[in-house]
Amino acid sequence: MHIILFQPQIPQNTGNVVRTCAVTGSSLTLVSPLGFSISDRWLKRAGLDYWEGVKVNVIDDLELDALLRVTKSNFYFFSSKANTGYSNVSYQPDDYLIFGSETSGLPDRFVDKWPEHFAKIPMVPEARCLNLATSVGIVVYEAWRQQDFC
Repeated sequence: MHIILFQPQIPQNTGNVVRTCAVTGSSLTLVSPLGFSISDRWLKRAGLDYWEGVKVNVIDDLELDALLRVTKSNFYFFSSKANTGYSNVSYQPDDYLIFGSETSGLPDRFVDKWPEHFAKIPMVPEARCLNLATSVGIVVYEAWRQQDFC
């Protein structure tokens, strides 16, 4: 699977996502601008020695550099703006799983353009949001479970 973080802001979250990618065999794409430097010591510390085993790319434009190049794979955005639950999606091994920034989520233009590609993680109504790394972990493990952890 391919994990995409749209303009992540908190290095510790991204470091934890690197660890999740390492143990699930997923790649990671970061869409700039980032709220930190890739060489940030907190980012490296959070990912510990997992960085070496993960293919990490940094791109400037999610649509041009990633989504328009996707031909045989599905892509899914995860947002509280969605109607479909994340566990109702049928995931495939080459899917792209896209998560928004910790501070601003995903731009409305993606919801407007691809509403059928949005899914959400349920929360109680008064909750604001889940931690980014936790959200990635929930979705990646559901997708991997559907593939019998292969």
